[in-house]
Amino acid sequence: MGAKSGDRVRAQWLALLVRYRAIAIIRAPDVKIGLMMAKAAAAGGFGLIEVAWNNAQPAAMMAAIRQALPDCVVGVGTVLSAEDLTGAIAAQAQFCFTPHTDCQLIRLAQTHSLPMIAGAMTPTEIITAWRAGAASVKVFPIAALGNGDYIRSVLGPLGPIPLVPTGGVTSESAPDLIAAGAIAVGLSTALFPKTEVAQSDWGAIETRSRYLLTLLKKP
Repeated sequence: MGAKSGDRVRAQWLALLVRYRAIAIIRAPDVKIGLMMAKAAAAGGFGLIEVAWNNAQPAAMMAAIRQALPDCVVGVGTVLSAEDLTGAIAAQAQFCFTPHTDCQLIRLAQTHSLPMIAGAMTPTEIITAWRAGAASVKVFPIAALGNGDYIRSVLGPLGPIPLVPTGGVTSESAPDLIAAGAIAVGLSTALFPKTEVAQSDWGAIETRSRYLLTLLKKP
């Protein structure tokens, strides 16, 4: 993929993040439950759905979600290796999150015009991921790092790198992360409480999804 193509992929991905401000992260024991989780989040307004690659049958889960929710952009997360990434590409993932920075994986994603959001913790890792061509940078685990205060601290010297904090984001911390300069956030447990998933209370999850997205709208 050439530089211009890479710039286009990055720009298109960043536009999606600005539009939606949040990604719903699906971790489920089977395809059926994962699909219902995604449907509830989408009904509440989520347009970006991430299927963790360490789910049971992640490719089948992503295919089911894409078929049921054609207006959503569906990708994968927790990609750790070239084998994982190749499988995600074969399954037609529309974006990819890794929990770490691996420049070889970033380059592999680029050759397939796939937005790669590389995981980072330190300023060095953030800069490395961004300069290697990541479409944005996942800051993880943000709750352990200090939430909004950490985002403010690193963006000061690093400049306007598009950061997507994940890992312990809550309804309380999410708005401050956006206010601190994050372009979007990833939501998992805060969006899908285990008790509600176990009870198939999809209405409660839809309501929470709508509420969380309202919190993230910038004036």
